[in-house]
Amino acid sequence: MFTILKNAWKMQDLRKKIFYTFFIILIFRIGSVIPVPFIDFDALRASASTSSNDFFNYISVLTGGGLEYGAVFAMSVTPYINASIIMQLLTVAFPNWLGRIAKEEDGQRKIAKYTRVATVILGLLQGSGYYVWLNRSGMVNATGTFANVFAAIVIILCFTAGSAVMMWLGERIDEKGIGNGISVLLFAGIISRAPSAAVMLWNNFIGGKQIAVIGILVAFLIVIAFIVFMTGGERKIPIIYAKRVVGRKIYGGQNTHIPIKVNMSGVMPIIFASSFLAIPTMALSFMSNTESFWYRVFVLFSYRGAGYALLYLAMIIGFAYFYVTIQYDPVEMANNLRKNSGSVPGIRPGQPTADYFKKIIGRITLIGALFLGVIAILPLFAGSVSGINVSLGGTSVLIVVGVALDTVQSLESQMMMRHYKGFLD
Repeated sequence: MFTILKNAWKMQDLRKKIFYTFFIILIFRIGSVIPVPFIDFDALRASASTSSNDFFNYISVLTGGGLEYGAVFAMSVTPYINASIIMQLLTVAFPNWLGRIAKEEDGQRKIAKYTRVATVILGLLQGSGYYVWLNRSGMVNATGTFANVFAAIVIILCFTAGSAVMMWLGERIDEKGIGNGISVLLFAGIISRAPSAAVMLWNNFIGGKQIAVIGILVAFLIVIAFIVFMTGGERKIPIIYAKRVVGRKIYGGQNTHIPIKVNMSGVMPIIFASSFLAIPTMALSFMSNTESFWYRVFVLFSYRGAGYALLYLAMIIGFAYFYVTIQYDPVEMANNLRKNSGSVPGIRPGQPTADYFKKIIGRITLIGALFLGVIAILPLFAGSVSGINVSLGGTSVLIVVGVALDTVQSLESQMMMRHYKGFLD
């Protein structure tokens, strides 16, 4: 990895892309500490220092501490991620409308436009929810009806504008930088929380929890190694191409394979499941009546509850199958293989090949989904056993490692394009 980074730095165009990406990340970090007007910064920091507010800590990690500072970028890219989830669901639910648009020549551009509009709408809704939470917690500096209304408008619009700017920054990285823009911004936000997590572990270490801290660090290294191993794991389906005579030339006749990755869906199922399961924990922060029916229901699915872990695992598996289903079509794979005179050894072309692909993909998806579920739930279990709030959880580690590997692979592919030795060399 370091060799790839060293070689990429020597190329002027790649070096410019790296500088551009770091410049966008710098803008993101500056916007994550610029406070929104009318928010009591001291009260908000005091709330952030209490480990009992799991919803606040969870959102603060994903947003890179923006919510902790009451910053313009407090919502980070979460509205865009939720909008992307909704658009993918609607594309599958309405194949005659969005599904048909997605298959058009400029369909992805139209879908991206709809996603931007949905991001702004969700930003308004999520910003309104944040304002309600801040107001109920006494963190809004405004007195009087007119002042309260004006403060609400300013806070909600600032949060919404911040999420829209974050979306724009991610698109700029896609266009002129290195890697996937939204993933890179998530990566930067999570990494920014690493120093505070290290300080927390050190305080627990000197506070008498040496064994627990050492166990967490060892588990952390094992999880990273496991993520790298599973990310590179794949099942190779052998393919044989028949010989074809076209004029005086013979085409085909070679043996190859189709690689099926164990973790085909990446971190998307975890992000999907986290977005949905944040709703009960967020609702708890708005409720003051601890004896109500809905409070007792939402407590069952709170961030540290057993119900949360079980539902989290089930939703990760479900979203993994959903994501793979919309990305890979076994029938289309079998048809493309037959058009190119290819076949799987021992499997008849056509529907039997499609069924074979479907069975293989289903098994591999289950293994990958269980892998994601274990990584996501392990920090919850470790935190409950050790008594230490592991803010940099499995989801964050998976995102960080996955984005790092994808970025290095992107650099490697771009270097291969610039150093390709073909017939003209």
